[in-house]
Amino acid sequence: MSQYIILTTGIYDLIKDHIRRKKVSAAEEEILKLELKNASQVTRKNLPEDVVSINSRVTIKDCNTNEQEVHTFVAPDKAKQRNNTKSILSQIGLALVGYKVGDLVEWPFEDGMRQMEILKVEQQA
Repeated sequence: MSQYIILTTGIYDLIKDHIRRKKVSAAEEEILKLELKNASQVTRKNLPEDVVSINSRVTIKDCNTNEQEVHTFVAPDKAKQRNNTKSILSQIGLALVGYKVGDLVEWPFEDGMRQMEILKVEQQA
């Protein structure tokens, strides 16, 4: 997981605030602080199309089970179960935000470490 992530300045600040408010586990905090330290910050219009961000529909493959999952990430106040959307600050959102198609991401979920590959990122309007 040595890739550098790419974030908009707004998401960078959102994650920093999320950490400051102690909304993540110690293991997640350690990973996120390191990622933020090395992250590239860009404006929304300069964010590459294949990078996971707010309003992204992301297809991932769980490297342990080979199962594919699709997640749509939105701003925290827009996440709705019935719309099948997740907050970018959800555990899976924090794990994937800033990474791009082809990246392998390891993340300490409640049920243990998971390695995921990002197969597809589609930006939603």
